[in-house]
Amino acid sequence: MATIVRWSPFQELEQLERRMRRMLAGQEMLGAALPAADLYESDAEYVLELEVPGFQEKELEINVTDHTLTIKGERTEEKEEKGRSFLLHERLEKTFERRFALPAEANTDRIAATYTGGVLKIAAPKTPVEPKRTIEISAN
Repeated sequence: MATIVRWSPFQELEQLERRMRRMLAGQEMLGAALPAADLYESDAEYVLELEVPGFQEKELEINVTDHTLTIKGERTEEKEEKGRSFLLHERLEKTFERRFALPAEANTDRIAATYTGGVLKIAAPKTPVEPKRTIEISAN
């Protein structure tokens, strides 16, 4: 009897990326791995969750400019890696930067952030958007 196996193109792409990283290791042709993110909304707010395990709160920076949310991470501790020859290296690099465009309804003045269990959670409450107004033009 034949077994049906579900095909996942994303799994194949991840495997291909890992092979390419190993092949080009040390040649700096591929960018650093970026932390995984989820961006979703509820009735009251927009929420961004970013997986940044291994980083401490003081190593993370959050900025907002013109409804663009920028998250930067930079590890300050140095780990001795002499004598190591990685067979697989998937952990986040020492630095990263991600940008996310927030909707116009996001109140950027009231953004709050928490960091628990390696997940940075950023919440922006929603504010109502004013409806479009039609302005009449008068003749002089």
